[in-house]
Amino acid sequence: MSEIAAATVHEAYAFACMRCGYGWEQAYEIEHHVDASHNAFVVYKADGERVPSPLSTPTCTNCGGHVVRIMRAGRVSTVQRLLQNRPAAADTDVQERERENEPVAATAAPAAGHHWHLSDLLHPFRK
Repeated sequence: MSEIAAATVHEAYAFACMRCGYGWEQAYEIEHHVDASHNAFVVYKADGERVPSPLSTPTCTNCGGHVVRIMRAGRVSTVQRLLQNRPAAADTDVQERERENEPVAATAAPAAGHHWHLSDLLHPFRK
């Protein structure tokens, strides 16, 4: 297929797996092409390698699941920053509320090697 024109745009998306709760973000280079027959096609690249469209059938990079929520970029990193900036003294408060079956604030600090859960990612956006 011979190409006549090409244009590249950069987009990033945030993803949350509905199966295991893992969250991540990925930036893409999206190349828009038109072939010699004037048919448009798109090529997605992540980290310089060609990848399938993240919008068609996204796959969780943690568990391989295909039930993945796609959000605008910044959602996952915003929640991760909120979780990292919480004072250490609040850990005791979080444990007490967990024992009392009260909801835990979304600003709970992750333990070392913390596995992100869907509720961690989405709680700050509920109001």
